[in-house]
Amino acid sequence: MQNPLVVIMFALSAMHASTASAQVKPDAPPAPKQVTPAPSKGVDWTAWGGDAGAQKYSPLADINRDNVKGLQVAWTYDASEQPIPASEGQKAARAGQFQATALAIHDTLIFSTPYNRVIAMEAMTGKQYWAFDPESWKGYGQPSNGTGLVHRGVATWTDGKQRRVFINSRWRLFALDAKDGRPIKSFGTDGQIDLTANLSRAIRKEHYTNTSPPLVWGNLVILGNGVGDRLQYRGDPPGDIQAFDVRTGKRVWRFKTVPEAGEYGNDTWKDDSWKYVGHTNAWAPLSADEARGIIYVPVGTPSNDYYGGDRKGAGLFGEAIVALDARNGKRLWHFQTAHHGLWDYDPPTAPVLLTVTQNGKKRDIVVQATKQGFLFAFDRVTGKPVWPIEERPVAQSSVPGEASSPTQPFPTKPAPFSPQGFTEADLVDFTPEIRKAALDVIAGFKTGPLYLPPSLEGSIVRPGVIGGAGWGGVAIDRETGWAYVKATNDPAMMAIAKRETQADTNDAPYAIDNTRRALTVRIPAPGEGGAAGGAAAGGRGGRGASIPIVKPPYGTLTAIDLNSGDTKWTIPLGDNADVRNNPALAGVKLPDKLGVVGAPGAMVTKGGLLFLTGGGRTLYAIDSKTGAYLWEHDLGQVAYSNPMSFRSRAGKQYVIIATGAGTTSKLMAFALP
Repeated sequence: MQNPLVVIMFALSAMHASTASAQVKPDAPPAPKQVTPAPSKGVDWTAWGGDAGAQKYSPLADINRDNVKGLQVAWTYDASEQPIPASEGQKAARAGQFQATALAIHDTLIFSTPYNRVIAMEAMTGKQYWAFDPESWKGYGQPSNGTGLVHRGVATWTDGKQRRVFINSRWRLFALDAKDGRPIKSFGTDGQIDLTANLSRAIRKEHYTNTSPPLVWGNLVILGNGVGDRLQYRGDPPGDIQAFDVRTGKRVWRFKTVPEAGEYGNDTWKDDSWKYVGHTNAWAPLSADEARGIIYVPVGTPSNDYYGGDRKGAGLFGEAIVALDARNGKRLWHFQTAHHGLWDYDPPTAPVLLTVTQNGKKRDIVVQATKQGFLFAFDRVTGKPVWPIEERPVAQSSVPGEASSPTQPFPTKPAPFSPQGFTEADLVDFTPEIRKAALDVIAGFKTGPLYLPPSLEGSIVRPGVIGGAGWGGVAIDRETGWAYVKATNDPAMMAIAKRETQADTNDAPYAIDNTRRALTVRIPAPGEGGAAGGAAAGGRGGRGASIPIVKPPYGTLTAIDLNSGDTKWTIPLGDNADVRNNPALAGVKLPDKLGVVGAPGAMVTKGGLLFLTGGGRTLYAIDSKTGAYLWEHDLGQVAYSNPMSFRSRAGKQYVIIATGAGTTSKLMAFALP
C-alpha cells in the first residue's frame, strides 16, 4: 500500500486544519517518488472543529440512524506516555488526559498526544507512520495548570505542493514536514520559533503554555496561549494574539488583549493596571470566516480570576469575543460577555460560524457559548446582536478593595442551556437524610443568582469553573441551523482569603481559598458511624464516598434552533457510576441517566447523529432531531475529548475518539462491519 502521506504532499486542494522536537520514527516507510491521486470517495476532517468555523459537522451519512447500532471497534492505538521522574536539571512531569481531536487528510490521521508529540498514522488501521517529539516536559517539567501536560490537536497548511503540520508546544511553535514529521529548517530557527520572544513584556517561559491547536488562515498561522490560573503575580504572562508566516515563521502581526496607553480600551483599566495585569488570554481554539478574512478570538479572564481589586474597571478585552482582521490583526468589533470577571468565566471554546434563515433571508452569524450557560449570537461582520442583549443589575462584592461591575449582559435569546444560580431548592434530596446533610454542608455560605460574587464567607456559584459550556464547544447542523451544546451542572465554592504572605507566583492581596473548594455530601464508610441504612453526613473530606451536592442531572445536552433562537430539547447526557452504584443509595429510585460532568462536546453528522461522551467513559450516538439515545459503547476508561469522523478513499466511514490519560492513552476507531 502506498504511503498516503505522500498523497498529502501532492494534493491540489488547499485545506486548512489544526495541529501539535525531537525524533522521527526510524522505521518510517520510504516515500514513493511520485504519486498521482486518483478520484475517491474520501471525505476528510481538516481542522480541530472540522472546519475553520469550528462547526464540528460531518457531511457523512454512511453511518446513520438506521444502522448505527451495528457500529463496532475497528482498531485501537496505544499512545501510552510514562511519567518523567525528577532528576538533576529536570523537574518531574506527567502526561494528563488524552484530549486531542485527530485530523484526517487523505487516509492519514494526524494528532497530538498529551506530551505534545505529533503522530501520523494510516487512518484505516492505526499503523504509525512517524512521530515527532518536542520534549515539552524537558527541564521545566509540567506547566502550572495542575492538569498534567495536555494538548487538543494540530493544524496543517498546504500550497498544493507541500503540506506543513503545526504544533504549538508550550512556548514554542513547530513547523513539520507532513511526509516524514521532520522540522522544516527554513521555518524560524531549525523549524521552531519562540512564542515569547516579542510579547508585551519579558516573561518566565515556563509560565506560558498552549493546549488548543493553532488556526491557519491563508499563509498565516495564528494562535493565543494559556497561563495557569494559579499564577497571580504582577507581570505574569500576557495573552497577546500572534500571527506568523507559515513559510518563514516571521511574525506578521500581534493583537494586545490588554490595550496599552493610547489604544482602544485602555481606559477600562484603572490605576494603570494595564501595565502589569496578565492572562487575558485565548487558551481556547480560535475560528475564522475564511472568505471574509475575519478571525474570532475568545479572550479569557484577566489575572487573577476571582479578585479584581488590583484591576478595577471593565477590563477590555477580558472575557470577550473579539473579531480581528486576519490580514493585519486590527480589531473589527468586540463584545464583552462578562465585565470585570470574578468567576473564571473564560469564553471556553471557539466561536462557531453558521448561516441561518431569518425573516426569509439568509444571515451569516457567529455564536459564542459561555461558561455562564449562555449562547451569545452576533452578525458575523458587524457584531450586531442577533437578539437583544440586556445589561441587568447584579449583586455586588463585599471583599475589601474590590469594585465589581454593577451590571452584566444577559441575552434575551436563546434561553440559558445550563442551570444558573444556586439556592437550597437545588440541593440533592435522594433521601431526607441526604438533604439534611447537604443543608449542613452549605450552612454559612452565600447562595444566590448568577453572578453572585466570590466572598470572604464563601459563595456557592453556578455554573462553576468548567461551565456551563466547556472547551468541547458547540456542534452545528449545517442543514437545519440547529446548535448542540453539552453543559455541566456542577456548582463551585468561591471563597476568598486574604494572603498574609506573598510568593513569586502569587502576590495578590486576596485570592481563592483552596482549603474551601469541595462541595459534596459525604456518605460514611462502614463502621464510621452516622445514620444507618444509607444515610449521609455532611462534610468536606474524610473516608466516606461522596455524592454531588446538587440534584441531577450533572450534565445535559441541549438542541437550539438558531434560526429562531428556540430550544428544541434538553436531555441528561451520560451517567455517573459512582453515584448510581453507591451502596448508600441502594433502594433509592434514581433517574435513568444522571448526567456526566465534563468539558468535551459533540460532533453532528448528516446521518442524523450526535457522537459524544460529554467527559465520561461511554461514547453515545444520539438522534440529532429528537435527542433519543440510539447506541452506546463503554470505552473502558474516560474519554475527555471531542470525536471526529471521516470517510476513507475506499469509501468507509469511521468515527475516531481519544480516550484515557498518560499511560492509558488510546485512540479508538469505530466503523460498521
